[in-house]
Amino acid sequence: MSDLEIRCEHKPSPAKLDVMGVYDWPIWKKEPSTFSWRYDQTETCYVLRGRFRVTPEGGEPQAFGRGDLITFPAGLSCTWEIIEAVEKHYDFA
Repeated sequence: MSDLEIRCEHKPSPAKLDVMGVYDWPIWKKEPSTFSWRYDQTETCYVLRGRFRVTPEGGEPQAFGRGDLITFPAGLSCTWEIIEAVEKHYDFA
């Protein structure tokens, strides 16, 4: 199901983040925990700190951390496992 693929760019350039307006996006914080989530809208986020794994329904776990620019597609059902407290900027499209 490539249309529900999680895309990640590790350490995008400061110029790209600036053009995207990432630092103006709201911030989401969460302590270590495990929970199920479904994306009703596409979310793009930039991880400021923390480490976590996201396992798409029926897929392989993917690990993310500081400096990752991630796009979660609308319609994705997954399980989040936060290993170290997360702080990220996020934007829904």
